[in-house]
Amino acid sequence: MPYSDYTCFRLRFDSGVAFVTMDHPPLNLLDEVMSQEFEKLGRELEADETVRVVVLQSALPDFFIAHSGLGRFAGGSKVVSHTRSFRLTQMIGERFRNMPKVTIAKVEGRARGGGSEIALAMDMCFAAVGKAIFRQPEVAWGLVPGGGSTQRLPRLMGRGRALEVLLGSNDLSAELAERYGYINRALPAHELTPFVEKLAHRIASFPPHAIGHIKAAVDTGAFASIAEGLLVEAHESDLALANEVAQARIAESLKLGAETYQGELEMDFLSKLSPIR
Repeated sequence: MPYSDYTCFRLRFDSGVAFVTMDHPPLNLLDEVMSQEFEKLGRELEADETVRVVVLQSALPDFFIAHSGLGRFAGGSKVVSHTRSFRLTQMIGERFRNMPKVTIAKVEGRARGGGSEIALAMDMCFAAVGKAIFRQPEVAWGLVPGGGSTQRLPRLMGRGRALEVLLGSNDLSAELAERYGYINRALPAHELTPFVEKLAHRIASFPPHAIGHIKAAVDTGAFASIAEGLLVEAHESDLALANEVAQARIAESLKLGAETYQGELEMDFLSKLSPIR
């Protein structure tokens, strides 16, 4: 039976729009369980000809997706394969970008790390003023983002601003994210849902073949070389993960409150990590 056996997602379908609500408390952590369900859900949505628009949102008020689970990276091997391959988060994002239907992220909480990268992979992203926060924190752990942000951010905001985001490891408000080109629009919280739903239903009312062809044409210009770039990103991410400094900082972060509800609100534990020598 389609759309069955999901523990991290709730789905509602209305006039060609699939409203996908992430509900994996307490953080919507992109861990092994959620990642595998995301991959399965993408395949099912892609194949569903009744769906023309996908809206991705969260049931948790403080978190869109906290980030990828650090437990997936702890104890990483120091031996890095010479055979380049895509990361799962990259593949999830690429499926949502490439499917011949429109995908929209509606962000009302924290979208950091892999959560930011999932939002970036969607065709459009709209965020709530005063509630949405975006961040790529990986560099603080000694890691390289491995879900597409090193390739998508420069295309959206230019090299300098992309490096500011990727190397600065700071939270960005919805307003600043809009100004930088990170997202489509920052909207007052009470306007976000009505705006997104109206846009989704409007797009879903148009011929689906035209939607798919327009996406394909736009992506040829915007993302013609992204596959090669994602392979480079994945390989550099593997190299960074194998570094003993990265492994030590991941372990220390988990002891200091990473992946706990209070710890992830402001990510203050990053400022308490041992200084780099």
